[in-house]
Amino acid sequence: MCGRYRRTTSDEEFARLYNIPVPPQLDLPISYNIAPTQNVLAIRLNPTTKQRTLDPLRWGLIPTWAKDEKIAYKTINARVETVDTAPSYRGAFKKRRCLIPADGFYEWKKVLGGKIPYSIQMRDGAPFVFAGLWEGWKPPGSEEWLHTCTIITGEPNELVREIHTRMPVILPDDHHDAWLSGEAGKEILVPFPADRMKAWAISPRVNSPRNNDQGILEPIAVDVQTRRPQHDS
Repeated sequence: MCGRYRRTTSDEEFARLYNIPVPPQLDLPISYNIAPTQNVLAIRLNPTTKQRTLDPLRWGLIPTWAKDEKIAYKTINARVETVDTAPSYRGAFKKRRCLIPADGFYEWKKVLGGKIPYSIQMRDGAPFVFAGLWEGWKPPGSEEWLHTCTIITGEPNELVREIHTRMPVILPDDHHDAWLSGEAGKEILVPFPADRMKAWAISPRVNSPRNNDQGILEPIAVDVQTRRPQHDS
């Protein structure tokens, strides 16, 4: 799964990278520790103008038919295997896709006696985007739309496989248009090349979203025998 990630590139810079106007009201701060139910930055395609937009969406997709928003805690990720058939996602898969900008994500490796968090990013430190879906939902008794999103996950590449059984789907630049427009299907939702990524063990401070600073990225030493942090030995 992908339950935590970071975006340390500003919304203005992402807008420049992808040639998207930044709406005056958009002011999402960078974050080293983004958690579910928080507002996140997303790239969507306006079906009328055919222009990309940069929008805030809440992480945790709420289907239009949901009775309340509690389902969002179970829909932070959509599995590649069922993204086109699962009731929560199939409508969005057909008509409401998005790209979710990031600079890195976190996964936890199971070891004897616990888990070790790892930071994973591009080898050159460049920002990238996850494949995502978005949906609109009106709370009962309200006329205001709540826009939410999910990150698609699939099989891990060779690097992430050493840490976790799944990873978020990262889309290279040449697939962005086809994904947003709906021209491409699940065939492009494949593991990102492992040789273009790197990973390292980090402090368990990342476990709490309250810890939101660059210090959580500091590498820690892991004992090669026990696979546990050396300071825990």
